[in-house]
Amino acid sequence: MTDLLERMFHLRAHGTSVRTELLAGVTTFLTMAYIVVINPALLGQAGMPVTAVAVATCLAAAFGCILMGWVSNYPLAMAPGMGINAYFAFTVVKTMGVPWQTALGCVFLSGVAFFLLTVVGVRQMIVAAVPHSLFSAVAGGIGLFIAFIGLSDAGIIVAHQGTMVGLGNLTEPNAAVALLGLVVIGLLQARQVRGAMLLGILVTAGVSWLCGLSHLVAGGFPLGELSATALQLDIPAALNLKGGIGLSLLEIVFVFLFVDVFDNVGTLVAVAKRAGLTAPDGTIPRLNRILLVDSAAMVVAAAVGTSPVTSYVESAAGVAAGGRTGLTSLVVGVLFLVTLFFTPLVQAIPVAATAPALILVGALMMGSLAEVKWNDPLESISAFLTVVMIPLSFSIANGLAFGITSYAVLKLVTGRATRQDWLIYVLSALFVLRFVYLAA
Repeated sequence: MTDLLERMFHLRAHGTSVRTELLAGVTTFLTMAYIVVINPALLGQAGMPVTAVAVATCLAAAFGCILMGWVSNYPLAMAPGMGINAYFAFTVVKTMGVPWQTALGCVFLSGVAFFLLTVVGVRQMIVAAVPHSLFSAVAGGIGLFIAFIGLSDAGIIVAHQGTMVGLGNLTEPNAAVALLGLVVIGLLQARQVRGAMLLGILVTAGVSWLCGLSHLVAGGFPLGELSATALQLDIPAALNLKGGIGLSLLEIVFVFLFVDVFDNVGTLVAVAKRAGLTAPDGTIPRLNRILLVDSAAMVVAAAVGTSPVTSYVESAAGVAAGGRTGLTSLVVGVLFLVTLFFTPLVQAIPVAATAPALILVGALMMGSLAEVKWNDPLESISAFLTVVMIPLSFSIANGLAFGITSYAVLKLVTGRATRQDWLIYVLSALFVLRFVYLAA
């Protein structure tokens, strides 16, 4: 077995061993296992069956991790992305009124589009054209977005007639338990406990059960539950075949595409640098393989019934533990399959337990804003507009539109535009047309 793994992953060439890779895989899994609880909780608010989504989450994550490890040989773990799942549930389904089956169809089309754009090289052109400060700003804005959702779910922030939003009743049981969860998870993270997020969710859920806010339910192996979401995607509706291709659905596909590109490339650069896997010129070897795996994972996610899959920055935890090859990702994928046996417990996890995790995941995502050059108005203004518009307009699409358009305009009026920026101006023109259409 050791010789087989050596031939598959070239462990000695990367200065690692089977034992080290196993430890790294377990470490990465513990840091991101919270998604098995949070993703069903978020998509459940869009009317999707919670247990089915939990099963779909495990299967999509397992597929992405195993394929990533096998095809690219990178210690890069994958699962349904935070932020984009909130966009799926709250913006696409709840605000725009798109049925979740149609939204899954949009995820499928995004995966197919990713594959085609990667094959012809357009996806790489987009990555090269968009400034990395906007990559960071989108991550920060999504962090605020999901933190706001968590605060609202917990009842800590509520609607207020005079000020739009205000502080809720902190003595109300859900809010009080959520605040306790914030303290517990924060304390575990401060002490650098592995799996702090997942442990914090379970502790807070236990308190909720004791307080009668939720109850444990009995359940067997839940694979049969998957039928409630698997192959339920509605591709004809996503294409809007009866009424022509609708702009709103095109926008959904576009946002899924862009956010996944930003998430995946940003995470890939961070993890590859930390693992010492970048080439001497700073490029990332086998980039096309990674992007193709990403698109395949998104198609599978839509097929089994969950929001888009993307690379997880928590992969850096496994790299810090010594992971250097795809064997780390393979281990993470296997552990997600094992987790299938525990998904019935997800139904018993109350909002009061998942809300603090959302808030603190949002806080972690804000760290990317340190990469913005805030003393350069060209970067800082476009980054600020991106960050602030995502949560305040409840739309990642609006944040992208304000950020990219303002960057293009500022670059033009300051005389810093070049011929290589043509794609930025094409994207900006499309965003402007979108605003004109929405205003009509």
